[in-house]
Amino acid sequence: MKFRTEVDINKPSFTIEPEDELLFLGSCFADNIGQRFVEQRLRATVNPRGTMYNPASILHTLQLCPELRPRVAFLTLGTNHVYRLRETGEIVDNCQKRPANLFEEEELTVEACSDYLRQCVDVLRTRRPDVHVVLTVSPIRYRKYGYHASQLSKATLLLAIEHLISQYPAVDIQQTITYFPAYEIVLDELRDYRFYQPDMLHPSEQAVEYIYEQLAERYFSQRLKEFLRLWAPIHAALQHRPFNADSKEYKDFMQKTQEQLDALRKSYPLLPI
Repeated sequence: MKFRTEVDINKPSFTIEPEDELLFLGSCFADNIGQRFVEQRLRATVNPRGTMYNPASILHTLQLCPELRPRVAFLTLGTNHVYRLRETGEIVDNCQKRPANLFEEEELTVEACSDYLRQCVDVLRTRRPDVHVVLTVSPIRYRKYGYHASQLSKATLLLAIEHLISQYPAVDIQQTITYFPAYEIVLDELRDYRFYQPDMLHPSEQAVEYIYEQLAERYFSQRLKEFLRLWAPIHAALQHRPFNADSKEYKDFMQKTQEQLDALRKSYPLLPI
């Protein structure tokens, strides 16, 4: 007997290797997942220009950061709402606490969101033809829109992704674009308030960890899983705070840890460990 619905997650045509350059752009959900990769000492860049919630702002980040050339890019969409500066008509990524009357709120259409995403993919492929783009929709709801409007916003993003995928030949989709169902995991599999933070809007640490585990299971190579297995006890040892740092037992413990760390660095010289 099953007491929950399990979301089917397609296994991608590629795997993430330990040395891969990774990029996480988008909503604060991208921050949460991307930070786990940083903590594991992988080569991950997370929102270098701050959190971006809509497809247009994600594109702006890519355009303004030409040094970003990842092998795997995770783009997490939060909303289709954007703010235009009335004076110029341009979409701003951050209102910088300026008066609200300087801006006009707009909801991007499915086609507009899809076009911004297509431009993101084109920019990434131009810089690195073998890039893999993983698209996700953040499960965080926007109470300020009203819950119905928030759902419409998420639906627009989901339809935009489907529209984008339909524009590419099947071989390109398999090699370049993947959809990871973070949104569906929270709404359909973890549909219980115990998986939310006290605001009842953001996923809890437990929920984010579960999504990370599902991602790791499908996307990580065996080499990466082996690195993480070796790194875990070293990382734990480095975080340990002793009662007596001058004791022989602790010094022996740290010497052994350092030897293990040196050996790991030789095996994975490109990683920031």
